[in-house]
Amino acid sequence: MLQPADLSSRSIGIEIDGLVKRFGAVKAVDSVSLAVEPGEFLALLGPSGSGKTTILMAIAGFEYPDEGRIRVGGEDITWVPPSRRNLGMVFQKYTLFPHMSVLENIAFPLKMRGVGRAEREERARAALSTVRLDGYGERKPSQLSGGQQQRVAIARAIVYKPRVLLMDEPLSALDKNLREEMQIETKHLQREIGVTVVFVTHDQTEALTMADRVAVLDHGRLQQIGSPHDLYETPRTAFVAGFIGETNFCAGRTLCAGVAGQRISVALACGHAVEALAVGALAEGVPVKIAIRPERLSLVEAGGGLPARVEEAIYAGNATTLLLATPSGQTLRLRVPAGGAGGSPAIGEAVGLSWRAEDARAFGDAA
Repeated sequence: MLQPADLSSRSIGIEIDGLVKRFGAVKAVDSVSLAVEPGEFLALLGPSGSGKTTILMAIAGFEYPDEGRIRVGGEDITWVPPSRRNLGMVFQKYTLFPHMSVLENIAFPLKMRGVGRAEREERARAALSTVRLDGYGERKPSQLSGGQQQRVAIARAIVYKPRVLLMDEPLSALDKNLREEMQIETKHLQREIGVTVVFVTHDQTEALTMADRVAVLDHGRLQQIGSPHDLYETPRTAFVAGFIGETNFCAGRTLCAGVAGQRISVALACGHAVEALAVGALAEGVPVKIAIRPERLSLVEAGGGLPARVEEAIYAGNATTLLLATPSGQTLRLRVPAGGAGGSPAIGEAVGLSWRAEDARAFGDAA
């Protein structure tokens, strides 16, 4: 009998080169180039209209690009019909056939490929075992929970050993707890069978949790691609800094010139001078935005650091978020972990704010 491991196949990479897709006058995808390594889990992350789903549909063959090339395993598939690409697909709506059993749903792609009945059933049961649903084969989709239906959809997508698995926001319809559980299960399954995955999501937490690397898109353009750690710690654009995690932005003007990665001094709108690392080359006297994470801000006694006043304290169990008003009228967020020494200041209390230059990024207008 086939074992779950028999569903694994040689990992295949993907290359996208100069991809452009227009819908009328709108460039949905604007000259995107990226590579997905064999066996890698890549997330395409961005807001609505960023081009992430259009890229996925181009890989699948449901959209053809106006410019550029797509290669899977070194083969140019740019104009190959979807039915000949041998790619697995899991959608937000699982599109399971309600009149078929779970096993029949999983075996359906094999039936369409002319695989004999005995082999279809054997491979479908192996896929069912891989997604940990042994014993559910005779049930109908309506008898399954949302998470179980999602697993069946994955089993159906991997049963014919696709070269690549494409996933279009497959977890977005699940409730929070189940979605978090399925994030871990889906990543575990991907590692188990070794298939290359391209996963579309608008949820930054989902992308950071599941992906080996994340490609961040905005208005059809690739903003940055890298590991979750790299995107969070060293964003290359203000958009990435604001979209990945929570970020405070402070407007200011450089007091000196600096090259990429160099510590520079910046005068904030309130006149207070702070330090940050330059993102790209910055001239003296140019406007910048400083990005600093709430957990990287530190409280100091009033009279030291950037002056502020506590407006609100938002308790969330593992941490308390303080809303702090600065002299310029801007509100910054500072996160205090539960059990932190000294606790949280009272609402209305005057405090000072500071941060390490290494924890802040200064972005010019071009970023």
